[in-house]
Amino acid sequence: MLEYKLLENKLKAEDFIRLKISAGFRERPTKFVERALKNNLYDVVALVDDEVVGMGRLVGDGVMYWYLQEIVVLPEYQGKGIGTAIVNKLLEYIAEHTEKGNFTSVGLTAAEGKEGFYERFGFSKSRGMTKYIEC
Repeated sequence: MLEYKLLENKLKAEDFIRLKISAGFRERPTKFVERALKNNLYDVVALVDDEVVGMGRLVGDGVMYWYLQEIVVLPEYQGKGIGTAIVNKLLEYIAEHTEKGNFTSVGLTAAEGKEGFYERFGFSKSRGMTKYIEC
């Protein structure tokens, strides 16, 4: 069994960029990634032998609306439970930080073909839409 550890709020811009590129996403300029990471509500990184091999972030208002962002695991480490552990950690954080009596919504945008992974956690397809703006 693969040994890994999860660290909270340790995501660095260079790891974010490397993981996103490994998953086939566009590279983002470091200065924008650094600003985005400062605005996280929470993040988790997965380490194997001190190398960051996975990540996940929470963004939103931290009260009523939470969004799972950038759940990425290096391709060679996928299918080993790391992504599941990251999502579980993010969902635990939400449960611990949602006030009793509050109704909260947790959203995400799954990469094409990954919807089944998130359905295991109780997520369902919705009528959401996305617009990308490039400046």
